[in-house]
Amino acid sequence: MLDMSIRENLFETKQEMTEGFTALFKPLAPFFTAEKPGHQVLGTHGTVYNDERQEVEAFLRPLWGLGPYLTEKDSPFLEGYLEGIKAGTDPKHPQYWGEVTNFDQLIVEMASLSTAILLNQEKIWDSLNEQEQQNLHAWLIQVNDHTIPENNWHFFRILVNVAMKKCGKSYSQDMIDSDLAVIDSFYLKDGWYYDGQETQIDYYVSFAIHYYSLLYCRFMSDEDSERTAIMKDRAIKFAQTFKYWFDSRGEAVPFGRSLTYRFAQVSFFSALVFADVEALPWGEIKGLISRHLQNWMKQDIFTPEGLLSVGYHYQNLVFAEGYNAPGSPYWSFKTFILLAVPKEHPYWQAEVQPLNIQANPLSLPVSRNFYQYNQDRSHLQMFPAGQFLHYQNHAGPKYSKFVYSSYFGFSVPKSNYLYYEGAYDSCLALTEDDHYFRSKDQDTKYEIAADRIIHYWQPWQDVSIKSTIVPLENCHVRIHEIDTQRELNAYEGGFSLQGEASAVCQIAGQYAVYKTAVGTSSVEGIAGFTKADIVRTEPNTSLFFPMTMLPHVKGRLERGKHLLVSLVSGRLVDEVLEKPVIVIEENQIKISQESSEKYVELRK
Repeated sequence: MLDMSIRENLFETKQEMTEGFTALFKPLAPFFTAEKPGHQVLGTHGTVYNDERQEVEAFLRPLWGLGPYLTEKDSPFLEGYLEGIKAGTDPKHPQYWGEVTNFDQLIVEMASLSTAILLNQEKIWDSLNEQEQQNLHAWLIQVNDHTIPENNWHFFRILVNVAMKKCGKSYSQDMIDSDLAVIDSFYLKDGWYYDGQETQIDYYVSFAIHYYSLLYCRFMSDEDSERTAIMKDRAIKFAQTFKYWFDSRGEAVPFGRSLTYRFAQVSFFSALVFADVEALPWGEIKGLISRHLQNWMKQDIFTPEGLLSVGYHYQNLVFAEGYNAPGSPYWSFKTFILLAVPKEHPYWQAEVQPLNIQANPLSLPVSRNFYQYNQDRSHLQMFPAGQFLHYQNHAGPKYSKFVYSSYFGFSVPKSNYLYYEGAYDSCLALTEDDHYFRSKDQDTKYEIAADRIIHYWQPWQDVSIKSTIVPLENCHVRIHEIDTQRELNAYEGGFSLQGEASAVCQIAGQYAVYKTAVGTSSVEGIAGFTKADIVRTEPNTSLFFPMTMLPHVKGRLERGKHLLVSLVSGRLVDEVLEKPVIVIEENQIKISQESSEKYVELRK
């Protein structure tokens, strides 16, 4: 069972960080069995890889935390891991992990094992006899003979080869160099990479590419000083704007795939400390990490046994990817690389500093995002453009909504047949007959300007849309210029919000507002919409709330050209909306809020 005192842990001192890790690790204890060394069965749901690989993943993935822990402390679980490693890498043992194939999930799990060896050569590698070392080497080095995806996976192979190099076993320097060259080809500028596809700039940039780069810097700075200097410089640049993915409460904006890895979102900052790269003041880094972990420990992320569940703010398989197995959430343990940082390090002595956000809003085209905070930085909204990912579950909702919120989250559909089943928050959903809805997925073209985001998209071949999003204080304006050769119904969704019996629900004309003890979500049709409504969405579609209500406005589109304009707002309990004045003229729209004026030119 989970020690519930973890919900009060501040995660500021090394002692607190150690206690937090041990509290999270302890519920795994009953799943270590002598009958099946090297395996753990943590659940029953399926993945794209088989049960055998699920069990190996569940066994090896917690090493992301236990490896750093072992650098300074002993653990009763070390013996279980040693026995599991011996059995899993012995071809003659019934629990042998097996031969590796192309694109194998086992390659992913080699990374945590290799990192644990690099951190604890004496406790792990040196404790094996010669035959056991040969078995372990033979099993790991298989990775050099197999095809892997053209993305962050190249670092798994790098870590294996570096670990074998440090242990005095055969390895491939050519493979290390070629894999690093592939990673380098993903580099953009200002510290930003993409993860194999130019349309994917998500948390894999931080908790994969930069994270592994910083591990490489720590283990290979003497042998590869020129390359590690470049990696550190890029990490410093990246930190200056990646902090814009977090709000002042510690919540990270939910965006992209693999969100079940939860507090791995902040692991990049832990890796900075591990590599001794003060990209931001140590106190600012400590604030980012500690607030983030505090925030996660207050969410319903645990199973009754105390295990990390697949889900986000609560247990949820609806939004999960096909590679999210019961043991997958322990990727979040990457944040505990901090446990390998000596207590004398200045990070541990630093006082926590608040989130330091200077530019607000921030337009950052290199990251394919536009960032905007409220006044006290407790609510972050991120407006992406040009982002998408093929062959992964719910790619459109995870990458292509108009806005993502650190306070309201976002939703994924259970079905596209009916509007409430699709939970189409923060997007425009279109349908021919109120069945089978389509919303924006990959942009055909996009622009991220200093004060707006523009999407060009085609939900059907004969329907072209230009959507201009204008962020304002506590709200944003959406302007859709539509050219359609088919009759359509258009639904503009605001932010989903937790359903409450005491909520204030107001619908009047083209205006809908839903107000709870948590916050307020409202949407108003300014032009082209004829009706407002609030719908209860299908349960478990929101990443934040098990059941939500969704304010939206609707309009009917005949064949031809149309202009839809709406005002969307999601605000905290004590925030007031200073409603902008929106004037639609023949060739432009004028938007005024307080002393600010913006003009949007319309297509002729």
